[in-house]
Amino acid sequence: MTFKIVTDSTSDLPQEWLAENDVTVLGLTINLDGTTYETVGSNRLTSAELLKKMEAGGQPTTSQVNVGQFEEVFEEAAKAGQDVLYLAFSAALSGTYQSGVIACDMVLDQYPEASIEIVDTKAASIGEGYLVMKAVAARAEGKSLAEVKELVEDLAPRLRTYLLVDDLNHLVRGGRLSKAAALIGGLVNIKPLLALNAEGKLEAVAKLRGRKKGVREMLDRTLTDLDHSTVMVAYTGDLAAAQDIQSTLLENDQVTDVILTELGPIIATHTGTGSLAILSISTEKRA
Repeated sequence: MTFKIVTDSTSDLPQEWLAENDVTVLGLTINLDGTTYETVGSNRLTSAELLKKMEAGGQPTTSQVNVGQFEEVFEEAAKAGQDVLYLAFSAALSGTYQSGVIACDMVLDQYPEASIEIVDTKAASIGEGYLVMKAVAARAEGKSLAEVKELVEDLAPRLRTYLLVDDLNHLVRGGRLSKAAALIGGLVNIKPLLALNAEGKLEAVAKLRGRKKGVREMLDRTLTDLDHSTVMVAYTGDLAAAQDIQSTLLENDQVTDVILTELGPIIATHTGTGSLAILSISTEKRA
């Protein structure tokens, strides 16, 4: 029996793709004006709807997947004798990973013969999603759970994420970025380039004057030591800018495919509108 792949809604993969490829997705939630919104299922909150609420003054917060949700999924698999591989949102950005670890321990106490493997991808959005895609492809090729886990653990440290954000205050308010980095962004026309470091934390890696220079820096860094020919571009609210980046990447001989996607509502809560990100697999590990 093949193993189950589980991820969370921060992977920003289409619901249809997840269903077609037998991936179980657990949703973080968004809290806004006394209402809790889901990020999976038919009634899920979309990024477009969320950004409208934020532009109207809403200040959403996010909540991790709870232990009970993981326990239900892990226990169902254990009862069926099915092994599980959970690819998690960066533990440095959310407590979701820890919820999964706690639930795993609880289920293994009751079903000691079960096999549940958890990987902190130290990634977010379609970067996390790309690792899920590679895991699904490897499973389809007949790779074992151990082999797929090894593949992901090789790719994850080399997954680079570069991010430009118009308003850094959302990241500061959510505790994802230091106030010092936000102060840099408050300077006239200065755009800090953000990246996920080896621990999966956001940090400012460059200070650039103007958005165009920020995009150019993201492109230059991405195309240096590029290992995979697939690159990911993510955005909020500015599809045209993301398409321009996609076109520029495809003009480079190293790139054969660009996955273009909107940042999901959980990530958009912390970036606001006007954000651009480029994600890729490098030959070198993140610093």
